[in-house]
Amino acid sequence: MISMKTSNQSRHDNLSSEERWAAVTRRDKCADGTFYYSVRTTGVYCQPSCPSRQALHENVAFHDSCQAAEEAGFRPCKRCQPTKAPLADKHAAAITKACRALEATDSLPDLASLAQRAGMSPFHFHRVFKATTGVTPKAYAAARRAQRVRAALPHSDTVTAAIFDAGFNSTGRFYAKSSNLLGMTPTQLRAGGSNASIRFAVGECSLGSILVAATVKGICEISFGDDPDGLVRELQARFPKAKFVGGDHAFEQWVAKVVGFIEAPQRGLDLPLDIRGTAFQQRVWQALQKIPPGSTASYTEIARRIGAPAAVRAVGTACSSNVIAVAIPCHRVVRSDGSLSGYRWGVARKRALLEREAKSIKPQIAAHKHT
Repeated sequence: MISMKTSNQSRHDNLSSEERWAAVTRRDKCADGTFYYSVRTTGVYCQPSCPSRQALHENVAFHDSCQAAEEAGFRPCKRCQPTKAPLADKHAAAITKACRALEATDSLPDLASLAQRAGMSPFHFHRVFKATTGVTPKAYAAARRAQRVRAALPHSDTVTAAIFDAGFNSTGRFYAKSSNLLGMTPTQLRAGGSNASIRFAVGECSLGSILVAATVKGICEISFGDDPDGLVRELQARFPKAKFVGGDHAFEQWVAKVVGFIEAPQRGLDLPLDIRGTAFQQRVWQALQKIPPGSTASYTEIARRIGAPAAVRAVGTACSSNVIAVAIPCHRVVRSDGSLSGYRWGVARKRALLEREAKSIKPQIAAHKHT
């Protein structure tokens, strides 16, 4: 489920006066509701994005709330109406309700009905929904139905029954994308991965135990852990009836490349991948693969790069869902202030990976300057 935040408060906490003034000068809508500014010469207070003529810096003071501004003797601006809920919050609340409606029904409501419930035109609703969640209403509903299929397959009498029970009105439509959504055919998943062949190997590197697994398409998992047996059990639990085989010479070379990249990131890592996920997740993971070693990007930046600037939380969820460490470098995504956030395999490993990449890139930069 894609979770959304109805306020930008956390991203603007503890801003300095200079940072707040910068938000006012660029009329930053993302800062609305997180602080307010008053103008001594007019006696009013405004949202950071207020379209009124910009005041002189020396006449401006900042306040944490409308109440604080009014207690200081200022009245609300009639143009930006700071006492009203920010438009972004209203949109987020409307889209949250729409998502709940999509999750509660087996059939896809038409766009006009969803838009009417949200109090928007169909075109505007479609645009706001995609900006907030990162996907279209249709794609969101399809992802939710695919999740229901995954949950229902082990317990349904037939694969067809699971597909129709999840809300798909055509088995053909589901099968067309089932491999990417489920990781294998519905029949194989229902049988716990029966007849699927997964090569794997467990080794040791400086970050602990490492498991590398692959299907015929390419690497499907790279995981770190402190217990090698635990890594294998987790893989087997996902596909209890799959055929697990030891890696041949070619697969051992893949494993060596992965370990070599961890120890010396400047070598690069170019391997075939079997990437499985929703359309939104795959867009995020593709953006992560474009972050060069030695560099980082914030969740906000990734959301902008995939054309969904409001889907910051959804980007974080996609990063945490990634099971192919280092090859899909979710460790290169940090908070907006540069600090490290959570990592599926531990923040200590994330820090170590980033430090190694930073060190490995410096000699290359130095060498380039001298050529």
